[in-house]
Amino acid sequence: QTLRVIFWVGLGLIATALFREGMDIRIVAGLIAVLILANAFTLGGRTTLAVSRDALADSAKTALPVGIACAIVGTIIGLMTQTGIGTTFGAWIIGLGQHSLFLALILTMILSILLGTGIPTIPTYIIVAALAAPALEKLGVPLIVSHMFAFYYGIMADLSPPVALAALAAAPIAKENPDKIGWEAMRVALAGYVIPFIAVYSPALMLQPGDPMANVIGFWPAVVYAMFKATIAIGLFGMVAIGYLFGKLTILERVLCFGAAVLLFGEFAYSDPLGYALAAAVVLRHWLAARKAETAAA
Repeated sequence: QTLRVIFWVGLGLIATALFREGMDIRIVAGLIAVLILANAFTLGGRTTLAVSRDALADSAKTALPVGIACAIVGTIIGLMTQTGIGTTFGAWIIGLGQHSLFLALILTMILSILLGTGIPTIPTYIIVAALAAPALEKLGVPLIVSHMFAFYYGIMADLSPPVALAALAAAPIAKENPDKIGWEAMRVALAGYVIPFIAVYSPALMLQPGDPMANVIGFWPAVVYAMFKATIAIGLFGMVAIGYLFGKLTILERVLCFGAAVLLFGEFAYSDPLGYALAAAVVLRHWLAARKAETAAA
């Protein structure tokens, strides 16, 4: 009980010292030393000190690769800045975007996946935010959406073959070929590759202004509609990837589901009604066929 009182009093004094303007850092160091000494003379305190020591060591080991990666990223960004290659990539994307935003998004997706290959999360964002996201912003894509679009695909590089670091990590556990795991992961995560496209054409999905539907039905109804449309599109892409709903899907049904999903994340006249109609027709036909097969089997 005495040790607890010493701990909380010392912690309070340290917090006060840290946030009080003009406080000498030596006072903070002295308070920490008093806490360490107080813990050193009790069995539980010594155990706590050992756990704290191990936690600090583990934290240093975890932070070291991130620090090295950030240093490498700084070198890469400096190289791209000095050579102008970042501006070249941006000019390509902007040039394509003047004729087709969809093609510009495709190029940005490929670029982000390449930039994110084999790099941890934080450096990935630093790179794609410096190279890919500004080009989308200049094409009229909202700031947060443009950054999330590039960052999303930078992270998807972890399960995109041929590198697929996540598959390399899973291979020893599953005792399977990393390439096989990578391609299977990419197939299962097929819907994940199209979510950012929906966010670009329907910014309300990320609670951002500029959604065309917001001008018709209002902002919050547009948010609900964007979530509904994204859910339907994800479900359709899941059907395409897995090939099963009420029963096994035929090749034609999977192709039609893919077409309906593409219509839903596209942005042209009557794309949404056509996508919903095609999806409803395919699901209804598949349900009737599955029900008929189940009745015949019974």
